[in-house]
Formats: sequence, C-alpha cells, structure tokens
Amino acid sequence: MIIIEAGKPNRRLLKDLWNYRELFVFLSWRDILVRYKQTAIGMLWGVIRPLLTMMVFTIVFGKIAKLPSEGIPYPIMVFTAMLPWQLFATSFSESSNSLIGNVNLIAKIYFPRLIIPVSSIIVNVVDFFISFALLVILMLFYKALPDWRIIILPLPLLFVFLLSLGLGLWFSALNVKYRDFKYVIPFVVQFGLYVSPVGFSSTVVPAQWRFLYSLNPMVGIIDGFRWCLLKGQTTLYVPGLLISIALVLLILVSGFLYFRKTEMTFADVI
Repeated sequence: MIIIEAGKPNRRLLKDLWNYRELFVFLSWRDILVRYKQTAIGMLWGVIRPLLTMMVFTIVFGKIAKLPSEGIPYPIMVFTAMLPWQLFATSFSESSNSLIGNVNLIAKIYFPRLIIPVSSIIVNVVDFFISFALLVILMLFYKALPDWRIIILPLPLLFVFLLSLGLGLWFSALNVKYRDFKYVIPFVVQFGLYVSPVGFSSTVVPAQWRFLYSLNPMVGIIDGFRWCLLKGQTTLYVPGLLISIALVLLILVSGFLYFRKTEMTFADVI
C-alpha cells in the first residue's frame, strides 16, 4: 500500500515511473487519438499550421520588410525555424494545462504525476515529424539540401523537448494552485513567437544586442536547428548557443524540483 502525504515527495520516483510505464503509453496514445478525433483532415493539421505561418512570415518579413536570408530561400529559412518553435509552443501549452485536464485521474488514483506532462508532449513530437516531411519536400523543391551537419540535428531537438518539459513542469504545478496561469500561457507563447528568430534570421539583430537577445533560450535552439539543416548558414553565435543550453538546463532542473515539491498536494488542491 502506498501512503501519500502532502509535503512529503515520493522517494520511489524511478521505480514508480518504470512500474507505471504502461499508463504512460496509454496516456500518450490517448492524447494522439483525441487530437485528431472527429477531424476532417486528421494529421494534416500538423502540416497546415506551420505552412500557413510560414507563408505569412515570408510575405511580411521576406517580401514587404525585405529582411536578409543569407542567400537561403526565405520559405526554407522560415520553415526550419517554424518546426522547432511549433514543437515548443504546443508542447509547452499542453503540458502546462495537462494536470488541469486530468483532474479526475489525479484525484482518484496514485501514479507518478510526472507522467502526465511528459505524455502530453509526445503527441506534438508526432506532429513535428509529419511537418518535417513537408520540410524535406520544400528543400528538394528549392534544391537547398543539407550537408553533414544534419547528423547533429537530434541535439537541438532534444533541447526543445527539455525546454518544453521544464516550463511545462513549472506552469502545470503553478496552474493547479493559481488558475490565473492558464491566461498567462497563451500570452507567453504569442509574445515568444515575435521575440524569437522565426520569421527572420537572428543575424539582423545588432552585434551589441546579440548576447542579450540570446537570453531567450529559443534563440540559440532555433539558430542551432537552422545551422544543422541549412548548408548556406555557416555562422553560429556560440555564446548565444551556450547561454541557451545553460538556461534550458536551469529551467528543467528548477521545474522538476518545484514539481516534485508540490505534486503531493495536487489531489488536495485540484
């Protein structure tokens, strides 16, 4: 028998995560099915959303503002940033609201609460790979094929996942106690889109502001993603990349610790 006491975090986390692995698979699969249930075009929504955003950004920043693209076709430059951003934005939003969306489950049975925000991210990974297939088609069309650096691509993807999880742990725990945060999350995502180098290259930022601009951890991640895929983009702002990695790890560790500190009160507060 497992006794849950508020204020006393479970010390058997790793063992419990393994014992409840089937629940993790079930919740992940459930989220995938629910995402496209009763939709007319199903998984194509994973392509339509970044594609439409790419078209808008290409017109606004590429055609009207005429921002530089370092000799890379503007649609490709935007889409290579849109993929990690879309993965982050949807994963962060859904993991932040995941505990509130599973109130009945949390209140009735015991299981490691960490399973819920992590499983909510899996469906977005599926969307990412669907959209990535479209990127491959675009790169073939524009003849903008990557070089050997594509083998490093899993690293920026890993950091997108870790950043989404870290912020998701923070906001999901805070959202249980303070429901105001459900209104903060859309604002953070919307604001983050415009201060991240999605519709433009980060090279347009003046050199004296590059380090400060890199305090947004998605800047280094998006730059790294583009560096891995775009053969023409040979420069990578290393200080910005390092600070992004440090911030991601800080957010992940602090989010995990805060989540663990508060998870035993979820059933009482929720």
